[in-house]
Amino acid sequence: MKLLRFGPVGREKPGLLDCAGQLRDLSGLIADLGPDQLSDASLANLRLLDPLSLPLVPGQPRLGCPVAGVGKFIAIGLNYSDHAAETGAPIPTEPIVFMKAISCIQGPSDPVMLPRGSKKTDWEVELGVVIGSRARYVRQKEALGCVAGYCVVNDISERAYQLERGPQWDKGKGCDTFGPIGPWLVTRDEVPDPQRLQLWLDLNGQRRQTGTTRNMIFGVAKLVSYVSQFMTLLPGDVISTGTPPGVGLGMKPPKFLKNGDIMSLGIDGLGAQQQLVVPFKR
Repeated sequence: MKLLRFGPVGREKPGLLDCAGQLRDLSGLIADLGPDQLSDASLANLRLLDPLSLPLVPGQPRLGCPVAGVGKFIAIGLNYSDHAAETGAPIPTEPIVFMKAISCIQGPSDPVMLPRGSKKTDWEVELGVVIGSRARYVRQKEALGCVAGYCVVNDISERAYQLERGPQWDKGKGCDTFGPIGPWLVTRDEVPDPQRLQLWLDLNGQRRQTGTTRNMIFGVAKLVSYVSQFMTLLPGDVISTGTPPGVGLGMKPPKFLKNGDIMSLGIDGLGAQQQLVVPFKR
C-alpha cells in the first residue's frame, strides 16, 4: 500500500493511492495515519479494503508528511562509502547517529526555507524507514519486522552550522523545513529488499545525485538493530539512512542552494518530491 496524508498544514487527512494512481480518502475509517495505525494488525486491516470503494479526492491537494505524530527523527551520517570519499571523511566503523528536530518535518512539496544567514545549505536524497512496532535491543535478523514501511526523505543540511560551529551535527540538520518526507509511505510488503533501491536528485533540472541502497555501508536491518541498542524505537519514529554521492559539499568548487532553486528527488517505487528554495521568513 501507498499511504499518505493530504490537505492544508495542520489539517491533513489520511488517504491512500489506488492502483490507478488516484488519491482515496481514508478519513471516514481512521482518524489519521499515526503510530496507532502502523502496526502489522492495523495495516492488515487496511489491506482488506477495496480502494475503489473509498471516496476519490478531487484535484491535486497538498500532501503532508505521510506519518502523523513522529516521535523521533533519527538520521545516519556518511552511510555510503562514495559519499564519505567525496567529503574527505573516513569510512565509519559504526553508524554515525544524529537527530533531526521533528519541527523540521514537512510535506514533500512544501518550500524549503534558507535559514537566516545561511550560505551553505545542501541537499541529500535519502531512504526513510518508518518504524511500525516497538524495537528495543532487536536482533538484526528480526529488525525488518519492526518496519512499517519506507519513504523518501530530503535531509537538508546547513553545512556551516553542521561542521563549522562545533561538533554537534544537529545544529545544521534541524532548521525549519529541513525535513521533507513523502510523498507517501510504502508498506514493507511492497519493498521486499530495501537494499535494491535506486535514488536520484536533480537541482534545477540537472542530475546531481544518483545512487543505490546496495552501496550502504550499514543496511537497513543493521541500522534498526543498532539504533535500538541505544534508544527504544517506537511506532512512527523515522530513520533517515544516509545519502549517496553528489551533494553540494562534495562538488569542486562546492555548490549550495540559493533562493529560487528547485530540487527534484525520488526513489524507485517510493515516489518523488519537489521543493522550491525560498529566503528566510519569520
